[in-house]
Order: sequence, then C-alpha cells, then structure tokens
Amino acid sequence: MLVNRAHNCLSKKMPNDDLQIAYDDAVFAFTQGDYTSAIEQFETILAQNPEHFEARLSLGMAHYRLDDYKRAIAEGHKAEELDPKEQRVHTNLSLFYMKNGDKEKAEHHGLQARIAGWRGNMDASETGDNSLKMAGTEPEPIKLPTKFPDMPWKKNKDK
Repeated sequence: MLVNRAHNCLSKKMPNDDLQIAYDDAVFAFTQGDYTSAIEQFETILAQNPEHFEARLSLGMAHYRLDDYKRAIAEGHKAEELDPKEQRVHTNLSLFYMKNGDKEKAEHHGLQARIAGWRGNMDASETGDNSLKMAGTEPEPIKLPTKFPDMPWKKNKDK
C-alpha cells in the first residue's frame, strides 16, 4: 500500500509534502531490505528534485547494499557535489571505496569525514555549545586573604 501511494504521487510533479511521503516510503523499503524498490523510489524522487540530498545519499547506500560499489561511488560523488563538507558523504565514500578495493581513496575520504566531524564540532561551539569552546582571556586573579587563622598543629614558640 505504501509503495503504491509513493508511485501514484510520483507520476506527476510532487509538492513538498508528497515528496517527503515518497522519501519516507523509500526509506521504509530500504529498512525492510527491499533495496531494488528503494532504488527505484529514490531515483523517482531525484528525477523530480535532483537536489534532494538525503535521497541522493540513500541511493548510494542502497547500491552499496546490493554490492554495486561502482554505482554507489558514483552516487556518493553526486551527493558530495551537493554538500562537500557533509561528514556522512565522506564516511559513505570511504566505505564504498574500501569495499571496491581502493584503499588509498578510502583513506582519503575517511580523513575528509574526520575533518568534517571536527568542523561540525567547531560549528556547534559557535552556536552555543560551550563544551568545546577554546580558552578565552585570562581568568581574574584570586584575592588572597590578608590574615590566616591560627594553626593549632604548629607549636607556639613564644610559650
């Protein structure tokens, strides 16, 4: 039933709500292990909206699950064109290249994924997450007391 609804609304230009429903249906097919159907649905969504980043990213992963590494890599690079600093893009490409036997490119994209993750942490600190904030100015000096209390453990030499 869900798949039919997706195909019906995809036959003509989809409004954003229908596009989201179609994407949700494609993701559902993917989670059920029906990668061929998910690929068809993701491709239909991308025919309507080639800039749909999540569909592009998911399409690459669906091809990977069917062991079509060359197509997964191609879709991964299309997702990279849409958002070159996205960590998931480089994580996926690293995985795809490793399975395809290209360790050098896999390591390159693994490094890019780490850099994107660091960049994301830096962006988080700018938006209010102070847990990763760099040290600012020097802290104010602490004012020391002028008189210390008696120290009973010391012997009084005056007596």
